[in-house]
Amino acid sequence: MGDTAKIGIGGSTVELPVLKGTAGPDVVDIRKLYSGADVFTYDPGFTSTASCESKITFIDGDQGILLHRGYPIDQLAEKSSFLEVCYLLLHGELPTAAEYAEFEHNITYHTMVHEQFDRFFQGFRRDAHPMAIMVGAVGALSAFYHDSTNIDDPEQRMISAHRMIAKIPTIAARAYKYSLGQPFVYPRNDCSYAENFLRMCFSVPAEDWKPNPVLTRAMDRIFILHADHEQNASTSTVRLAGSSGANPFACIAAGIASLWGPKHGGANEEALNMLKEIGTVENIPDFVKGVKNRERLLMGFGHRVYKNYDPRAKVMQTTCHEVLAAVGHSNDPLLKVAMELEKIALSDEFFIERKLYPNVDFYSGITLRALGFPPEMFTVLFALARTVGWIAQWKEMIEDPSQKIGRPRQLYTGAPQRDYVAVEKR
Repeated sequence: MGDTAKIGIGGSTVELPVLKGTAGPDVVDIRKLYSGADVFTYDPGFTSTASCESKITFIDGDQGILLHRGYPIDQLAEKSSFLEVCYLLLHGELPTAAEYAEFEHNITYHTMVHEQFDRFFQGFRRDAHPMAIMVGAVGALSAFYHDSTNIDDPEQRMISAHRMIAKIPTIAARAYKYSLGQPFVYPRNDCSYAENFLRMCFSVPAEDWKPNPVLTRAMDRIFILHADHEQNASTSTVRLAGSSGANPFACIAAGIASLWGPKHGGANEEALNMLKEIGTVENIPDFVKGVKNRERLLMGFGHRVYKNYDPRAKVMQTTCHEVLAAVGHSNDPLLKVAMELEKIALSDEFFIERKLYPNVDFYSGITLRALGFPPEMFTVLFALARTVGWIAQWKEMIEDPSQKIGRPRQLYTGAPQRDYVAVEKR
C-alpha cells in the first residue's frame, strides 16, 4: 500500500492517497475530500494543484529542466525538427524514417485552406490586430471542416490535429499579409514547414523570394522551443474547453484567446519594448538602479515556473546571434543592451538572490524582429508553435478514461440567503 496523507477536520480524520509520478513532487489525491469531509481546497491560480495526469511534458523549475516525452528541449532544438517534435508530442515516440515521411506528407498536403475561407479575412478591419484575426479564423475552421469534429472518432481526431498543425501557419501568414494590404501567398508543397511559413509571410508577386537556410533553421528552432510547456494558462484553457466536448477547432481558438494576454504570450513583446526604452548600454546602470528601487519593470527575466536558468533561453541566445549575423544586424544596439543586461543579471547579487535569470522571451523578441516580424505578430508566432502542444494535450485528455468536465469550486464570500424586497420598500 502506498503512502497516505491524513487531514484532521472537525474532529474526524480523512485519509488521502499520495500518488507518485515518473518525476516531480508527489501528489495528494484529494478527489474524495469533499465526500469524506464536506470541504473543498482553496488554491487561487491552481499553483499547487495538479489538474490532470499527463505523459507529454515535464518541467523542473528549480533545476531548469524541460522534457518533451522524456527528451531534453536543448537536444530537440539542436538535433530535431519542428515536425519531428510535433510527431513526438502527438504519438509519444520519435518517428521512424517511414513514419516521419508519412507524417510530413500529411501535414504538407493539408496546408491549403478552403478558397472560400479567404473571404473570411475581408470581414476584419484592415488595422485589426493579427491575434484578433487568429481567434476568429481558427474558430471558423469548424464551419469549413466539420467532417473532422467528432471527438469520439480517433481517425477524425487525428485528421483535425493534422489540419490545424498544417493550416494555422497559412492563417497566420494571411493575417500578417492582410495587415500589410499585400496579396495572400499560397503554400508550396516543395517547401519545408518553416520555409513555407516564411515564404507566405515575406514573398511578394513582384519579385522572386529566396530562402535563407540560417533564418529557416532559426524559425524552426523557435517553433520547437514554444511547442509545449505543460499546464500553463492557455493549455489549461484548451483542456477545460475540451472537457465539455467542444470540437477541437473551438478548443484551440480558446487557447489562442488565453495566450493573447500580456502576462502569457505577450511577454516577448514587453521584453523588446523594455530594451527599446533603455536604448543604449550607457543607460543600463540607471535602469538597473530603477529596477532595484522598484521604479522600473524588468521584463524577460525570471519565470513563474523556472527558478533557475530557463533551458530554452540558452538555445534562443545562440539562435539570436546566428540570425543577427545572417541579416547583417550583428551590431544591433538592442542586442548590445541585451547582452550587457544579461551579463549584469548573471553577476549582480540582486538578480542572483531573486533568481532573475533571462528567460526565452528575453531573446525571442530581438530574434523575431531581426527575422522581419513586427511586434504585433510575436504572439501569433507563439500560437502557431504552441498549436501542436495544445492538440497533444487535448487529445490526451479526450483519451483519458478518468477525464471529467472541468468544474472548479469556490470560496463564497457574498451575501447570505435573504428575501426579496419590493422596489417601493427599498
